[in-house]
Amino acid sequence: MGRVTASVRIDNITDSSKSIRCDALVDTGASHMILPSAWKDRLGELELIETVELETAAQKIVTGEIWGPVKIQVEGFRHTYTEVIFVDMTPEDGVYEPLIGYIVLEQAQIAVDMLRHKLMSAKRLDLKRVAARQGWEKQFRAMAARGDDKLLDEEIATEWDKEEWQW
Repeated sequence: MGRVTASVRIDNITDSSKSIRCDALVDTGASHMILPSAWKDRLGELELIETVELETAAQKIVTGEIWGPVKIQVEGFRHTYTEVIFVDMTPEDGVYEPLIGYIVLEQAQIAVDMLRHKLMSAKRLDLKRVAARQGWEKQFRAMAARGDDKLLDEEIATEWDKEEWQW
C-alpha cells in the first residue's frame, strides 16, 4: 500500500492573513480535510458549525469540530470552498499528519492514481452515482411488499462474526 501526500493551503476566507500550509495524507476513507486541533487558532475566527463523532481507521471513536468556511487549495489543482474538521491528534516524532478526504478531492476534481501513488485531474465531475440510483427506493419498497427482499443463501456465521463483529 503506497502513501499519497500533497501540499495543501487552507485559508480563512474572511481574513486572508490567516492560513495554514502543510503536507497532508490523501485518505479516501476520510470525508473532510482533517486538521489537528492544535492548529485551529492559526486560521483565526471561523464559525463552529457542528461537533461530530468520527470513526478512525483503527475503529476508534473521536470527537471533531466542523469549522468554516475555508478555502482549500491542493497544490496543482483548483481551489474549493468548504469546511474543515479539527480533531485532537498526537504528533508522531513531533509532526502532525493532516488528512485530505474525499469531499475535498471531489470538489477540486482530483483523482487518486493508486498505481503511481499520485494525484491527477479528474476529467469530468461524477454524476453517475446519483443517476444510477434514481428510483431505487421505490423499487426496494416494492420488493419488500412482495417479500422479495430476503437473503437467497443461508446465513453462515464465522467465529469472527460471532465473537468480534460489532454493529
